Amino acid sequence: MMAHDLQRDWQPILRAFEVVLGKNGVVGRKEELLVYECDGLTSYRQRPAVVVLPRTTEEVAAAVRICVKHQIPFVARGSGTGLSGGALPVENCVLIVTSLMRQILSVDLDNQRVVVQPGVINNWVTQAVSGAGFYYAPDPSSQIVCSVGGNVAENSGGVHCLKYGVTTNHVLGLKLVLPDASMVEVGGAVPEMPGYDLTGVFVGSEGTLGIATEITLRILKVPEAIQVLLADFTSVEAAGAAVSDIIGAGVVPGGMEIMDNLSINAVEDVVATGCYPRDAAAILLVELDGLAVEVAALCERVGAICQQNGARSIVSATDAEQRLKLWKGRKAAFAAAGHLSPDYYVQDGVIPRTKLPFVLQEMQRLGQEYGYQIANVFHAGDGNLHPLILYDHKVPGALEQVEALGGEILKLCVQVGGSISGEHGIGADKRCYMPEMFTPADLETMQWVRQVFNPQGLANPGKIFPTPRTCGEAAQAKTHPFAAVERF
Repeated sequence: MMAHDLQRDWQPILRAFEVVLGKNGVVGRKEELLVYECDGLTSYRQRPAVVVLPRTTEEVAAAVRICVKHQIPFVARGSGTGLSGGALPVENCVLIVTSLMRQILSVDLDNQRVVVQPGVINNWVTQAVSGAGFYYAPDPSSQIVCSVGGNVAENSGGVHCLKYGVTTNHVLGLKLVLPDASMVEVGGAVPEMPGYDLTGVFVGSEGTLGIATEITLRILKVPEAIQVLLADFTSVEAAGAAVSDIIGAGVVPGGMEIMDNLSINAVEDVVATGCYPRDAAAILLVELDGLAVEVAALCERVGAICQQNGARSIVSATDAEQRLKLWKGRKAAFAAAGHLSPDYYVQDGVIPRTKLPFVLQEMQRLGQEYGYQIANVFHAGDGNLHPLILYDHKVPGALEQVEALGGEILKLCVQVGGSISGEHGIGADKRCYMPEMFTPADLETMQWVRQVFNPQGLANPGKIFPTPRTCGEAAQAKTHPFAAVERF
């Protein structure tokens, strides 16, 4: 019997898992379980009772079947890079880790599709097809480490989601293990299938409806021409105004990102691109792609719009190496923020583009009111904000304060007509803010869907939806809504 679960004899259950997965596919030692006690939301930790590492759909189903038999909650986890606590273990759960399911099962270039297991790293998909002139469009900043299964669970986006969409726009079909251990296939090999869009229901469901074990992805042909512009501004508001004007002019870039001065200096300190002016209040990165003639004309148009909004200088890059250099700092922004302070708390809200100047000013005001600096890095084209609130967890009460500040930012996003998540998901971190965006009837309807797939509530319990007990406690104590986990 394990010390961290005095209510259940885990030894027979461990042996049952070992029968179907082998001893190397089961982790039960306390010191080994520490590796799995948090995801990218590292402020909270909860050790699982058992970790299992299946390699096939059948092994996932066998693991779920054991959980159902013993009425044990289970949580699916990929690479553990999520930022909303979606893969955070719950007390006395089984963590089903798909990181060993990393085969690219088939590549069909003629029909522009690839079938992968959930543990395949996002960037591996593009690497597998780039030699033939194709790529996989969704590109989270963590794409060199995050898994496709996790991307599907959270409906992840990336810098190119403005033009090409998020994960759900590139998933054609799924093989699933449902919470009752049955195996089903939804969607198919073509973009439009008759009947209910069950693929769309599953993508973004954060492991509450089951576990994806095979994923059919759409790949795209590499554009004829790609050009990246970097414009720097004396104010973040001016950069935001340029974004609105670019979209208003009918231009839809492949990607459009803003970084403020704090972020600029952080990435230059860490990755030293040499491209980002340290004295700029903000930089705007714009990537344009398509036919060579079209890209050339759009670059002139975007450059003129930036200058009209006060851009001090504009740098352009067309060859792959220079483009990569301009994007390098943006991709490293979250990691670089760790050099600005001992800790940071990241949020993920969405606002209408026209509200960018107002919301940025309000976030600055909120930061001053709470006494914390906020570094801003965001997908400007679709209004997906990623405020990084800088703090030190060793200061008593600091975590509670930055959580409250993050909550105010999410409420602000909803108030101006936006959303509490663009790509990080709801998970454990933001579930108590769901009523800010949805009515009780909305939430009840979502629960009906969840109950159809997950009537026993064993699949990833305590995620996405608020519960009266935990949210009530959070409101009274002003603590994180996922009250059962351990802080550090």
